[in-house]
Amino acid sequence: MIVLLLIGIFLGSCFLTGFFRRYAIARSLLDIPNERSSHSVPTPRGGGVSIVVFFLLGLPISFLQGWIELPVMLGLIGAGLLVALIGFADDHGHIAARWRLTGHFAASAWVLFWFNGVAPIEIMGVSLASGWWGWGLGALFLVWMLNLYNFMDGIDGLASVEAISVCLSASLIYVLLGSVELVSGPLMLAAAVGGFLYWNFPPARIFMGDAGSGFLGIILGALALQAAWLEPGLIWCWIILLGVFIVDATWTLGRRLIRGEKVYQAHSTHAYQYAARRWGHKRVAMSVVVINMLFLFPVSVFVVQGFFNALVGICIAYIPLAGLAYLMSAGKSQI
Repeated sequence: MIVLLLIGIFLGSCFLTGFFRRYAIARSLLDIPNERSSHSVPTPRGGGVSIVVFFLLGLPISFLQGWIELPVMLGLIGAGLLVALIGFADDHGHIAARWRLTGHFAASAWVLFWFNGVAPIEIMGVSLASGWWGWGLGALFLVWMLNLYNFMDGIDGLASVEAISVCLSASLIYVLLGSVELVSGPLMLAAAVGGFLYWNFPPARIFMGDAGSGFLGIILGALALQAAWLEPGLIWCWIILLGVFIVDATWTLGRRLIRGEKVYQAHSTHAYQYAARRWGHKRVAMSVVVINMLFLFPVSVFVVQGFFNALVGICIAYIPLAGLAYLMSAGKSQI
């Protein structure tokens, strides 16, 4: 049954993305290249809506099959839909940053309400999420995940291959642990993104848009929080698996903040953007897949199997990624 569902989600997402591409061309909803762009030709945008539609359609089926619980379904549907609507409206016009951020925190609060907050998580004997301040930490985590995914959706295929490789890696970890009840969410998300990737693989014929990138960010964050309730150590697996995006976005933002720049303004100074200008979109996207599957996935497995603790695992994963960000001049002004 789950195989049939995944095939249906993949094909539906692929078909709907093609439809949105024709719609965007007809309505002139094109991403026009400028000095900050990583592409050179006008390209339709907004194709990420297909990911939203078919992932959300899969959730009630998963619930009816007993693969996910009702609070998880309601948390993912409500937050994902709100974030996607905000992104869709912003794709078609413009929403002030303060109102977008307000909506993002509202979506995060919705997730935390249905998830009953954040599971008690410890690292080196210190609790990182307990009581109300744990809710605040969870909200910041979800909002940062949402926005960093938007920041990192700047070249062909990158946001798509990141989501697919991370979700497949997480699913493999669940299987290794015998926690198969968690696999339906990541697998459905991977299938929905896979259908979109058919059109988005370099050279992209349509872009994801804010509706899709923001949706992926908050759903990936929510799936991490969901896993932590079953096994607290699993959240560190997600944080390690998402290391490429977390490190590049955080390093770049920090460097721009230090220089006093307006971080909400568009720019093209992420490590992946410098790399894409040097080596091309396809090579960068596929390099991320290699890093995720051959480096971050094994580190995540070692952490969850107890070979070393979460802090050591994060250091092993993040220090080389930070080194890459530095070597690629992430956050360095182009002027």
